[in-house]
Amino acid sequence: MKKIKILLIVIIGMATYSCQDDPWEDIESGDWNNERSVISIKFQNQVGQPTIDRINDETGEIELSINGDAVENLSAISLEELVLSYGATSNVEKGESLNFENADNTAVLTVTSQNGKKRDYTIKVNSFTESILGRYEIDNLIVYGGTGPEYGGGAILDLTSKPWIWPETQGPQTELDNYLVFELGGITAEGNTYGTVTNYAGPDELYADFQFVLDPVTDVNNFYRKIPEGEAEWSRDYNTGTITFTFPDGRITRGTIESAGTEDLGNGLSKTIENMAFVFNLNGTDAWDNIYSDYDKFAKRPRRYWIEVTKQNN
Repeated sequence: MKKIKILLIVIIGMATYSCQDDPWEDIESGDWNNERSVISIKFQNQVGQPTIDRINDETGEIELSINGDAVENLSAISLEELVLSYGATSNVEKGESLNFENADNTAVLTVTSQNGKKRDYTIKVNSFTESILGRYEIDNLIVYGGTGPEYGGGAILDLTSKPWIWPETQGPQTELDNYLVFELGGITAEGNTYGTVTNYAGPDELYADFQFVLDPVTDVNNFYRKIPEGEAEWSRDYNTGTITFTFPDGRITRGTIESAGTEDLGNGLSKTIENMAFVFNLNGTDAWDNIYSDYDKFAKRPRRYWIEVTKQNN
């Protein structure tokens, strides 16, 4: 009898459910969905990631940069990628173009939600020119190194300040007549730039061989040969703020480009950049048995490295 009652309840429930409207109908109709946001956007020759702000229900703002070296004008910039919130549509589709050739370098993109509500995004385009291009004189090579800086073991030193620790004819001083020339190769699909860099040896026709010649003799080219000799490749990632150098043998080094200013290193130490520098974090290891020594600071526990440069106007 109990089983019969349970069966009747199930049958009545199924009959009641079958009389109701399809529960998925409202979801599929989109009547509930008023989302109308731009999730991501990318235009031809765009550099880096855009800034997307939803101001209110009716308006939004997008700001991005276009490689000015790759386009003649801004009158027809093609939309390469557009991701919208679920169910939303746009008045401009992938492959179509917008005209930014006006006083404000702006255009409007209208996004419509699934239930018909609209938001107008004002897109502002900035003309981008890769700032790294050109010629640079190498001014100084500076290292921050040492075990236990909290105990006075750290120091900031010019690599040329102690010539007796380097090879007589190919010490760091041979780099100071070198100059670098950066040329643009192109822009990746992610909006990052790349090209070639040539490290010219200068009048002395020499590159430094970074060998610590005191006891123990140590090859430290892995620390200080960050920019390859001769011609190599560079790439700049605007999302991480890094520049990568690729050697002819495939080895890579990665650092940052820092402008003039002072960096606090802690423990009462700071480094001032006069013009500009390529800066690299170094992976030395502590050497407590050699604390306060040149070996510790230059060869065993270097921490950070600055290749200071000055950009030439011609």
